[in-house]
Amino acid sequence: MVFGRSKRARSAAADPVTLKILVAGGFGVGKTTLVGAVSEIRPLRTEEALTEAGRPVDSTEGVETKSTTTVAMDFGRITIHDRLVLYLFGTPGQDRFWFLWDELAHGALGAVVLADTRRLADSFAAIDYFERRGIPFTVAVNCFDGAQQHPVETVREALDLDGEVPVMLCDARQRESARDVLISVVEHALHTSAQAAATGPAAEPAERSPSTTG
Repeated sequence: MVFGRSKRARSAAADPVTLKILVAGGFGVGKTTLVGAVSEIRPLRTEEALTEAGRPVDSTEGVETKSTTTVAMDFGRITIHDRLVLYLFGTPGQDRFWFLWDELAHGALGAVVLADTRRLADSFAAIDYFERRGIPFTVAVNCFDGAQQHPVETVREALDLDGEVPVMLCDARQRESARDVLISVVEHALHTSAQAAATGPAAEPAERSPSTTG
């Protein structure tokens, strides 16, 4: 009789799937807070103090108490279950750091776009970025203390979002709330990928021209 590890044992020992998720949004919307709240490791932060020299380019309107800003990225990790681990990359919010976004977005499955209803227009840049690059995203409205709350459909209409883009309310300070947002991103990205796979072959031309085959 031959003894050996069962298929179940080998499967249980397999490495988990790891996925890259971006956390984006406007300046001071709560990206660093969300990554820190949900990360099971000590998050990597690249924050620097706001200075008088930066005031002409870093508007703090609506976030006057903010004293630091992310200048490169935030990084964290969360295990959803034993077969799925998410690596989180928080993007800088100011316009002058947008050149970093392309590098951070490379290989990302999907993204969270954090929104603040008091400064909803700050979300447009991130939404446009992911729409142009075909990166699935979930809009998560961070419910700040004292801010007026609006129905999800009102936010969707104000941001002119496609009907399939998930929109949800969250508290970036709360681990469970942030985790629910991340799960939404993964589910939406996988659904979008499955749809593309199902419709992709039908969209392919029957023949390619010589100029596109070489």
